[in-house]
Amino acid sequence: MQKPFEITVLGTSSATPTKDRNPSAQYVRLDKHVFLFDCGEGTQNQLLKNQLKLQKIRFVLISHLHGDHYFGLPGLITSMSLFNRTEPLTLIGPAAVWDFLQLVIQTGGGELSYPITFIPTDASNSQMVVDEPDFSITTVPLKHRIPCTGFVLREKGPIRKINVNACIDNGVPVSFYETLKTGSDYETPSGRYIENEALTFAVPSLRTFAYITDTIYDPSIVPFIQGATLLYHESTFLHERLSRAEETFHTTAKQAGMLAQEAEVCQLMLGHYSARYDDLEPLLGEAKEHHQDTILGLEGLKLELKGVFAAHNLEVLSGRAY
Repeated sequence: MQKPFEITVLGTSSATPTKDRNPSAQYVRLDKHVFLFDCGEGTQNQLLKNQLKLQKIRFVLISHLHGDHYFGLPGLITSMSLFNRTEPLTLIGPAAVWDFLQLVIQTGGGELSYPITFIPTDASNSQMVVDEPDFSITTVPLKHRIPCTGFVLREKGPIRKINVNACIDNGVPVSFYETLKTGSDYETPSGRYIENEALTFAVPSLRTFAYITDTIYDPSIVPFIQGATLLYHESTFLHERLSRAEETFHTTAKQAGMLAQEAEVCQLMLGHYSARYDDLEPLLGEAKEHHQDTILGLEGLKLELKGVFAAHNLEVLSGRAY
């Protein structure tokens, strides 16, 4: 049985909030680990509204220092302390976000009740910023008006399941089972090779969530997001405003669909919509021209990522998806 891998959309607006949409934020749970991708203004209210636990967040990842992606961070950090948090928090983002946060805390004359580990990102290079036994986080250099990074969260684990009866019949020692799980064949003492498929069962594929926010259309990111289970990609404008997208270093919905198609991702989720759009259906339609398995990111939408053996790679747990 696969571990839960859930994404709850908290904010999908670009630049400013609207009456229906909040600035960027997504709450992600992979088994016991909880991540917050960006923390725009109002994120705490969205956590409360969606009954998500603030204190469960273990990692906060900030893509860049435009306010709609981090203005909610000081309140989030200090609220955790007001609730007497003691568990460490890992903050990942541009170096200046750490300077900003320390200034806010020091100016307020307070101290946090818990430690923060800060990991700076380098917007010019891809980095593996977290590497734990069951997941990793890699940054993706993006092309925006200021330094900006996307993030790829990859599940880690065995790629095959042991067929115990087959292993016993073929005299495979228990000490070799872990090697079999990685896909290796087995060589008997007599020199005969037994293919891995004869000794193991396939398991659902490991899942990947790619978070690609503010960027101009950039096919160079395709290798980083190739085959992702779910790609979140900004889609600020309709393609009729391509010149405005290029001027502001943003992407159109059509271009997001093109990237999803080229990267052969399972599903695409749109977001970071311009406040000029009340009706988001035209953006969805544009993206679907190139990648049919596309949904709108909407506040309150909760998704679970599935492996390839599932009927669908994406299950909507609550909210709306079109």
